[in-house]
Amino acid sequence: MAIRFRRIVLGISLALALVSTGRTQQSQTALPAGAERPRQQHNVVLFITDGLRHDSVSEEYAPTMFSLRKKGVDFINSHSLYPTFTTPNASAFATGHLLGDTGDFGNALYVGQPLRGAHSTTLTPFIENDSFLAELNKLYQGNYLQEETLMSLARRNGYSVATVGKLGPTAIQDIEEVQATTRVFQSTSATIVDDATGLQGIPLPPDVKAEMNAWGFNVAAPDRSNGRVDSKGNNGRSGTLAANWNQQQYLTNAVTQAILPAFKKAGKPFLLVFWSRDPDGTQHNQGDGLDQLVPGINGPTAHAGVRNADTNLWQIMEYLKANNLDGQTDIIVAADHGFSTISRREIDRQGRATTSYAATKAYAGVKEGYLPPGFLAIDLAHALKKPLFDLDAPVITTDGGSVSYYQPLDDCDGSRLARHPSGGSGLIGGSGRVPEGNSISDAEIIVAANGGSDLIYLPQENAGAGRLDANKRLARTISEFLLQQDYVDGIFVRDDLGDLPGTLPMSAIGLMGATRMPKPAMVVNFKSFSLGPGLLTRVEIADTTLQEGQGMHGTFSRADTFNNMIATGPDFKTAYVDSAPSSNADLAVTIAHILGWKFADGPGKLRGRVLAEAIQSGPDAPAARREVKVSTQPGPGGARTVLQQQTVDGHTYFDQGCLVRSAESKECN
Repeated sequence: MAIRFRRIVLGISLALALVSTGRTQQSQTALPAGAERPRQQHNVVLFITDGLRHDSVSEEYAPTMFSLRKKGVDFINSHSLYPTFTTPNASAFATGHLLGDTGDFGNALYVGQPLRGAHSTTLTPFIENDSFLAELNKLYQGNYLQEETLMSLARRNGYSVATVGKLGPTAIQDIEEVQATTRVFQSTSATIVDDATGLQGIPLPPDVKAEMNAWGFNVAAPDRSNGRVDSKGNNGRSGTLAANWNQQQYLTNAVTQAILPAFKKAGKPFLLVFWSRDPDGTQHNQGDGLDQLVPGINGPTAHAGVRNADTNLWQIMEYLKANNLDGQTDIIVAADHGFSTISRREIDRQGRATTSYAATKAYAGVKEGYLPPGFLAIDLAHALKKPLFDLDAPVITTDGGSVSYYQPLDDCDGSRLARHPSGGSGLIGGSGRVPEGNSISDAEIIVAANGGSDLIYLPQENAGAGRLDANKRLARTISEFLLQQDYVDGIFVRDDLGDLPGTLPMSAIGLMGATRMPKPAMVVNFKSFSLGPGLLTRVEIADTTLQEGQGMHGTFSRADTFNNMIATGPDFKTAYVDSAPSSNADLAVTIAHILGWKFADGPGKLRGRVLAEAIQSGPDAPAARREVKVSTQPGPGGARTVLQQQTVDGHTYFDQGCLVRSAESKECN
């Protein structure tokens, strides 16, 4: 009944929008000089449901998407790129390139220089943040991805464009337009609406702002708390019991009451990207079962998050239908990654507890015996007998503020409580001094904590002759130690560091390409396991500040790589089940192909494929070849990293990766 009432209210809103905008038909417009004329002037809506698992789409919780699966193309073999985090996959949606070309390896990553945030100066910024994205663009000639985005390509071909939704990945879709001087965003013709929209966000173009003013919009977007001060939960306190209703309704209304009406008045075809924060935000923070693996992210709050995203999609589709645009619009629904329930203690379905050194210490706000945020950095620093510093806490200044240091993390603070990295990321070795300007940190190791996987950097790689050999020895020491930890489920090592026992090279998973961003020395995949049949019961160890029983992603489990993907509209087949492998990197190149566009040549060559089998009059789905790669040499205890993948038409799709300890085993659980 609540959903029905909500849709009646939304229908009234859409009817009012129809009266205010009229029923003018789309017109053909002259293209800029040098642009290519599209084959067809169809509109495109790319609706990204952050963190939506393929198997979470049901008639009960996602009736709109469930219906689209039957009506259009259902991609039943879809893939997120690994590491399965938001901004890496946002870079793939934006450019059609794998991560070795975009350099976006994680939500938190080492960028070579410290970036100043609101409360800290960090070497591992969390880049779901427009200000950090603008700073990254400054470091890398205005576009840290180095490749043309689909938004830029559409604009170049005469389309109206807008990107709306979650802070960070939304702006990445039009990254070249994210520029700031002295932390003030520059005016742009781009339409970017996200959490930060308002007085200090990226300015809106006049036509969209005028439409918002006409509807009495508050210029500032609401936050995602639904009015609750602490919606995330912490040790001893459960998280939210509500989906992200308020913020997403604002963003969806911005689309149907301001952006699409402005596009309609402009009389041009359009490309719209809507990045729904739900179900991701709700699954991360849900409070249905504190410190319990069941229901985990399968309870009523997570279901409400799925329903919230589905309702937002319904509202946009109803606007298109009411304005006679549905027959001219392709709609693609995709997810950046899957999801799993967090374990901070158990390492298997039998409930065995981790033996990590970090879990033996007592910390404020961490349950006894549980892994604290930054457990990998703690364990590694302890094993190497090196000092550990917190990269996310406020820095300590000395000498009248002229020198800054990251806070050291000792075993205890006098109260018998150990201290952990506040956000999980840690700096190991060196003095802990914050580097200035273009100087390099004197740290030996930097750990960027991300959740289901962590990134490890060796910042001294450019510190002079002979350093590569030293880094090879250090990487071997690190990998040998980590392969013995019960929370590790595979390691991928940068190719120049050698074929280390028990590991696979990063090039095997598309992480070695043309990027100029610092490449991790290794990517560490954390343990995952199932509590029952099916991927919805999947659990993973995660290096995060979230609690056991809440949600996370980032591992190489199929639960995290199996995302939702659907396509419908005039350019796609109807009632078609696509069994061929597909990935987030395929969508931009497929859209460009449909519209007859060509991306500008960039430095990278790691591109997705055109999903020709899904297009009207396209061929049948091509057969894929399944392959398994295994470490050439065993590591400690016979540990070998395994990669399960599929190949089709010269493109490789990565199903999952794991660690096995038997020479005969080549299968992940």
